[in-house]
Amino acid sequence: MRKFPFSLQILLGLVLGVALGFVARANDVSWLTSTLHTVGGLFVQLLKLAVPPLVFTAIVVSVVSLRGVTNAARLALKTLLWFGVTALIAVSVGIGLGLLTDPGRGVTLDLSGAAAPKRTGSWTDFLTGIVPTNPVGAFVEGNVLQIVFLALVVGAAALLVGEKAEPFVALNRALLEIVQKALWWVIRLAPLGTLGLIGNAVASYGWDLLAPLAKFTTAVYVGCAIVLFVVYPVVLLAAGRLNPLRFFAGAWPAIELAFVSRSSVGTMPVTQRAVERLGVPREYASFAVPFGATTKMDGCAAIYPALAAIFVAQVFGVHLSVTDYLLIAFVSVVGSAATAGLTGAIVMLTLTLSTLGLPLAGAGLLLAIDPILDMIRTATNVAGQALVPTVVAAREGTLDRTAYDAAGRRDPVGPDEAERPASDRLEPVPA
Repeated sequence: MRKFPFSLQILLGLVLGVALGFVARANDVSWLTSTLHTVGGLFVQLLKLAVPPLVFTAIVVSVVSLRGVTNAARLALKTLLWFGVTALIAVSVGIGLGLLTDPGRGVTLDLSGAAAPKRTGSWTDFLTGIVPTNPVGAFVEGNVLQIVFLALVVGAAALLVGEKAEPFVALNRALLEIVQKALWWVIRLAPLGTLGLIGNAVASYGWDLLAPLAKFTTAVYVGCAIVLFVVYPVVLLAAGRLNPLRFFAGAWPAIELAFVSRSSVGTMPVTQRAVERLGVPREYASFAVPFGATTKMDGCAAIYPALAAIFVAQVFGVHLSVTDYLLIAFVSVVGSAATAGLTGAIVMLTLTLSTLGLPLAGAGLLLAIDPILDMIRTATNVAGQALVPTVVAAREGTLDRTAYDAAGRRDPVGPDEAERPASDRLEPVPA
């Protein structure tokens, strides 16, 4: 299989998975559905297993490495700024598409069966979710936002302690190398994981669930496609003077995996690798990607809540004013941080609905098709998480443009790259 490009392996897994999923659903082959579910679930589980140690060690090492970097605070502020700018554009696309298509107009659903989801979002979730009750709990639960918080605190403390903390920092560097080596063994299984994930999705949900909500589903996919293939290329060209085709060539393995796995956190190791291969300095990428995986969600926290809020309002016969649309934009830009401790588009939607005073039961109307919508939402999330660090690095003059221009021309997880030590790969370019 190493003779085939990794992206082609993913594509083959995707096609075969769809075919097997249709066979399992059409012929009610329960053992095949169960097998696909197990294969896909194990792959995502293996990816998530590597996330806590990878995030913690990478951020601790990157914070300590910032000792000689004078613009660290500026990088963090610019990252947050571009998170907000792109989220505002994405939610504007969602609102505009909602007003244009009226996704809930004429839809007839049984409202008596609608119920509010068990998990809902609130504006206090960010404050209560970012600080863990105990350090072990954050790792056991896989709460990436809490792990990022702990790593930033520990890294800053090690930075201030100085030479006495060097043994601890060296231990983290060694652990980071070990985790990355094991991680690429897992990522080599991505084609097989793709087969299981997409096959299970087709076998379990099919496309018949889309019939009553076809207009809404189409609007979500079109909105995400506009952000992915129109907004992001424009941002790359205008803000970074970068070729969008090279960006998608480098980031595509992460976007593909996000589409089938429906997990930004599970895809995060691949996203970080893609960002580094695009020429973003590792010290910056190891901070921006984990942080973006918990707070940068253009699909789940911008496009989808905007369209879903309009849909729910129309189904329940509630008129939305200009102020309501402004509130949708505000929640989308700021609210993703408020739900970072409770990740998920449904949680973000309940926050939007409660802010607008719309019935939370409206979110229950969309639960049946949520897995199908989540594929394109997560792909959009991950593309945005790769885009912002790339643009910021380009504007700061630290992007390795030679690496960027070469992105996608080699196997993203080829044996030549997997065998090289992390310290030898994609060093930052001096500003």
